[in-house]
This record gives sequence, C-alpha cells and structure tokens, in this order.
Amino acid sequence: MKHALIALLMLATPAMAHDQMAGTLHIIHPSIPLPAGMAKSAAGYVTISNEGESPEELVGVRSPFAASTTLHTTLFEDGIAKMRPLIGVTIAPGEVINLEPGGMHVMFMGLTGTVAEGDMIPATLIFRNAGEVAVEFMVDPADGVDHSTMDHSGY
Repeated sequence: MKHALIALLMLATPAMAHDQMAGTLHIIHPSIPLPAGMAKSAAGYVTISNEGESPEELVGVRSPFAASTTLHTTLFEDGIAKMRPLIGVTIAPGEVINLEPGGMHVMFMGLTGTVAEGDMIPATLIFRNAGEVAVEFMVDPADGVDHSTMDHSGY
C-alpha cells in the first residue's frame, strides 16, 4: 500500500503534491478543501508515513488560521456523520496513516480569515517524539462537503 501511495503521488502535478521529511516521518500533501467564504470551520487532511523503527504519535496541531485546531475522527451513527475529538494518532514503524475525508482529520475551528484555492496555510504538527514540525496546508478545490454544518460537539 505504501508503495502504491508514493507512486500515485509521484504522478501528481507539483502544484497538487507537496511533502517533506521530518526525521523518519514522511509528511505528504497537507491540504484543506476550499471552505465556503463565511465558514467558521474547515477540515484538514494529510498522509504521514513512519519510516523509522520506533512508533510515533501525532498529538496535536496548531495554526494561526483558526482559534483552535484539533484532531478528530468521523463516526457514523444512524447514517449521520458525527465528529469526535482524538487525543492522538499512533503511527507504528513502517505504517502509513491517512487523515482523510470520512475518517481521521484535522479540524480548524473558528477560522481567522478567508482563503483562496492554492493558498498555503501555515501550521505546526506536534509529535510526541519528533516534536514540532512546521508544515503548510495547501488549499485545494472544494470537495462539496461543508464541515461547518457537522456535529463537532464531542461526546
């Protein structure tokens, strides 16, 4: 699976795929689907590969783009998508995790401004062992999902 993902990303245009290494972590295409103009929240996605020999854990995210930035997962209850906060996301050695639509993701709550497609949003991924890693979330075309209308209330 890891090799297929990397091959797919190599076929992507440079504007659509950006990645970086942070020690043994490969951080691939942090992105935010273009939020509606007056949206109060937005979802962020990223793929992270742990190419090291020790487990790692993504424990937080922060960004000046939002009043608060948290890790969430999507649960479906009676056909309704509900968001629940995550304390952290473990990445085993050799494992690839995807923060993606319909699953784990970053929630940017209380947006501090508007953005346009192609903008780069600064953020910091916070790992238990690797520490803080500065990244930029690319604003991709809208995916048709308005995350500001979903239930992010927690438990």
